[in-house]
Amino acid sequence: MAFDSFTLECFVAIHDTGSFTKAADKVFRTQSAVSQQVTKLEMQVGKKLINRGQNLTLTADGEVLLNFAKKIIQLDREAMDYFRHPELHGEVRFGLPEDFASVFLSDVLSKYASLHPRITVNIECDLTLNLFERFKQKDFDLVLVKMSRPETFPEGLEVWSEPLTWVGSQEFLGSNYPVPLVLSPQPCVYRSRAIKSLENNNRLWRVAFSSESFASKIAAVKAGMGITVLPRNMVPEGLTILRDDLDLPALDDAHVSMLKHDNDNSVVNSFQDFVVKHLRD
Repeated sequence: MAFDSFTLECFVAIHDTGSFTKAADKVFRTQSAVSQQVTKLEMQVGKKLINRGQNLTLTADGEVLLNFAKKIIQLDREAMDYFRHPELHGEVRFGLPEDFASVFLSDVLSKYASLHPRITVNIECDLTLNLFERFKQKDFDLVLVKMSRPETFPEGLEVWSEPLTWVGSQEFLGSNYPVPLVLSPQPCVYRSRAIKSLENNNRLWRVAFSSESFASKIAAVKAGMGITVLPRNMVPEGLTILRDDLDLPALDDAHVSMLKHDNDNSVVNSFQDFVVKHLRD
């Protein structure tokens, strides 16, 4: 009896997503195709693997097979990666802002790790200026940085430019009181954008909440402590983008670039190309 890697991937995807439909999306097949693969697997091992109902759960035998399946899939990927990309093995030291990590990182890493399991990616999060200083000291192979203008880091590869938007409740607007802001501490591009735009329009403001943590700032906005500034594609569900016709000044664009030390390192180049493509898409 030999296991088929794709059949095992369908099985693992069902466990990870808790749904035949979501598993089908993950492995790029139809729901019926995924269901057929699991039925095939159950017939192959002669055991029931999934309790089908409103909530899908694994049986005791399913839990045992899950551990084997993950190991088989990992070994299969390592073997294929070895022969397809024999030069791609090693380590990448990557630095990026915490908010980018919260929004984009898990999806990028899981996809990259599945393609190149022999590459270890070590990641640290920090403010842009701290990342840049540590990049100059060669603590990182590459960093993702936010900036006011693309020419701030002329040696970098521009990933994208996008308008910033005000996010939060409009109850704070239209009054004579200072606008309460939820921001990162200095130095921060978004912070400087928000304050500069308000001061240029003679609007009073105050920092109601300050934290380096993206999750903490989002929680503060949801709690009604104030409004914040974010790129439009990073606004989480549950937060309101304030309309342009409300009493708030326009914000300049935000720019994001990737900085890299060594153009001859195939491992670093591979990771950079993958991250940039993912973020641009």
